[in-house]
Formats: sequence, C-alpha cells, structure tokens
Amino acid sequence: MGTDDKLQNMADEKIGEAKETLGKATDNDDMEAEGKTDQAKADLKQAGEKVKDVFK
Repeated sequence: MGTDDKLQNMADEKIGEAKETLGKATDNDDMEAEGKTDQAKADLKQAGEKVKDVFK
C-alpha cells in the first residue's frame, strides 16, 4: 500500500467522521448518512490496498 494511498484513505475516513458528527449536531440525517458512506468507502479502499499488498 503506497503512502499516498494510506494518507488519502485516512483523510477520506476523517472527512466522513466529521460529516457524520456535523450531521448529528445539526440534526441533518442526509449529511450523517453521507459521512457514514464516506467512512465505509475509505474502509473498503484500505482493505483492497491490503489485499494488493499481500499479492505483491
């Protein structure tokens, strides 16, 4: 897993956490859901990168 990929995935996850928190604080269900989705996407990307590393 490249360092750039790790940093981007971590940034995406943190942005998702921020969106989720802001959505909860403002009672905005759409933003909260978007944050959760962003976090899930980042987790999937990280898992995919780890699988690629295993087969290198």
